[in-house]
Amino acid sequence: MDAKAKAKYEARAKIIKAMAHPARLFIVDELSKSGEHCVCELTEMIGTDISTVSRHLGMLKAAGLVEDQKRGSMVYYRLRMKCILDFFECIESVMECNARSQQELLA
Repeated sequence: MDAKAKAKYEARAKIIKAMAHPARLFIVDELSKSGEHCVCELTEMIGTDISTVSRHLGMLKAAGLVEDQKRGSMVYYRLRMKCILDFFECIESVMECNARSQQELLA
């Protein structure tokens, strides 16, 4: 693998790693439904402390998946790239296929 290809795969891995946590997947899903949320709303929905949610949002932002906007003392987050939802659809398809395969083994 040449340096350019390696850099490309490393960039992809960074984005996938940023989503590799249930809370971060939840955040992306919630932002896709509502458009935007402030950190305090996400903290309440997830049921954890604000610093943990802020770290999760920071990882998603560093990967380019979300963007923020400060309004007064509140920071609101929204999806930067809606195409991530296509990736979610693909994951759901893989899960369904895996479930069918497991069901066939039991039949």
